[in-house]
Amino acid sequence: MTLLRIFSDQDGTTWLDEYRDADAIAAVLARAGIHFEQWQTPAPLAQDADPDTILTTYAKDIDRLKQEGGYVTADVIRMHPEHPQKTELRQKFLAEHIHREDEVRFFVEGQAVFYLHLGDKVYAALCTAGDLIDVPANTPHWFDMGEAPQFAAIRLFCEPEGWVAHFTGSPIAKGFPDYHAFA
Repeated sequence: MTLLRIFSDQDGTTWLDEYRDADAIAAVLARAGIHFEQWQTPAPLAQDADPDTILTTYAKDIDRLKQEGGYVTADVIRMHPEHPQKTELRQKFLAEHIHREDEVRFFVEGQAVFYLHLGDKVYAALCTAGDLIDVPANTPHWFDMGEAPQFAAIRLFCEPEGWVAHFTGSPIAKGFPDYHAFA
């Protein structure tokens, strides 16, 4: 289930607001400058669906986003509990960072949490299958997929090298509930 919790950036123990309705989540995030939408998902893909199959299944929406946002590449990240780099990747994503381009993710399956540090608030968005989130360039954020990740997401990029993070050095992420508080 898609979920949005808003915290003060000074207090990660108590949320200020909570939303569970996708339209309400999209409206709240839009006011904060974040694009969120839900796509209709076709019949479930096989657990071992390869990236080409996933990209072909969602080609129409991917092409629309490429045209609208100037994205040049799309790929698929698939994480599962046995992934050999799950711990290393989780630690990297958990540190607050920015990107010089938008971070666009569409969740094909599973779930994970994006934490967006916007002004004096932190927006924690549990994204699930069918959710698309577009984090604008230079937005401080972090991401938690949990200790036993289970998701597949389509990623869109303007830069050919793909995911490049610029870490802020802030310890803020350590003061907020992790993925397990949302799952």
